[in-house]
Amino acid sequence: MAPVVDGLKGQYEGKVEFKLYDVEKDKEGGRLADSLGLQYVPTFVFVSSDGSIVQKVVGEMTEARMREILDSLK
Repeated sequence: MAPVVDGLKGQYEGKVEFKLYDVEKDKEGGRLADSLGLQYVPTFVFVSSDGSIVQKVVGEMTEARMREILDSLK
């Protein structure tokens, strides 16, 4: 999934903030995963500009699906 996310970062620069966490090695990532009740890797959490969770996707997804979700964020 890293190549897909890395490819999209440049295309959405200034529009979307990407935050990636290794929940097994990063304490902040682990705390965040616990607070959100995440159990599986990868899990993508899409958050709107007002901070509300728009969608959670568990597992890998296609670049097209990720674009669709990113384009719907406001």
